Amino acid sequence: MEDRDLLIAILKKLLRAEEKSTLARGEVGLSLDQVDVDSPHGVYRYSRENSKWVLISVDDEDFTQKLEPGNYVVYFDNAKCPACRVYDMYWYPFVKLLGDAYPFSYLVVLCNWFSKDCGSKAASKAFEKFDVHASPTTLIMTVENGGKIGRSVKVEGVKRMDELAKIVEDYLNKAG
Repeated sequence: MEDRDLLIAILKKLLRAEEKSTLARGEVGLSLDQVDVDSPHGVYRYSRENSKWVLISVDDEDFTQKLEPGNYVVYFDNAKCPACRVYDMYWYPFVKLLGDAYPFSYLVVLCNWFSKDCGSKAASKAFEKFDVHASPTTLIMTVENGGKIGRSVKVEGVKRMDELAKIVEDYLNKAG
């Protein structure tokens, strides 16, 4: 795909997000091939079993309370963010192709524009809780019992697949 065609595709997606007059509410359990600008706002978890993104939280105050202990990689995505559309081209292939190589669960937190324009209390609160003010932002974290966040690293900006792999590996290496 040429750069011009890519730019046009990204602009079309952004315009669709802008045209929404009301945010579609998703039901927990909704399963998607990929989270995009047309997806309901909320917190999604990648299911390795069926290679789908499953909506796990919409109205919770703190979705982390429901997470099992373990390591997580979280993509904070804004539907109105042009850089996020570029990051999508690296993030989703990374999870599908390389995700199983690491002991992590993968999440996407989606709003229109941070906590200010969001159709999901859970997603909006997550942007606030993790102090996310740039998009895309990738958060690598360890969740302990009771949803308590142990160690975490926040990385801002678009990262290629090789950069994501290095960030995840560095996180694992510092844990030992």
